[in-house]
Amino acid sequence: MAKILVVDDAAFLRMSLKKILAAEDHMIYEASNGVEAITLYQEIRPDVVTMDITMPDMDGLEALKRLKQIDPGAKVIMCSAMGQQDKVVTAIQNGAIDFIAKPFQGDRVIAAVQRALR
Repeated sequence: MAKILVVDDAAFLRMSLKKILAAEDHMIYEASNGVEAITLYQEIRPDVVTMDITMPDMDGLEALKRLKQIDPGAKVIMCSAMGQQDKVVTAIQNGAIDFIAKPFQGDRVIAAVQRALR
């Protein structure tokens, strides 16, 4: 069982990921923006973070940079709608370990998390 922080401003997308990941017996924590993600990350030190790219207050790219400053070993999987390939490339260059597209496919989410946990 891993601790996973799910970060997305859309509650229904957080619930979607939570449902997929909870079925794998992971402990799920939620944040609705990058600011909350950083605070919660420091409290719980999750094994993996799923991070939406586009969010209010602090977007996923900035939150990724800050998480990597706090913990260079942070394992962050970026999440976004198709059509944001330039931002995905930027995220990978800034330390994201993987990318999953919305709408989420359960098998793809589980595979990405399993790879991150190795």
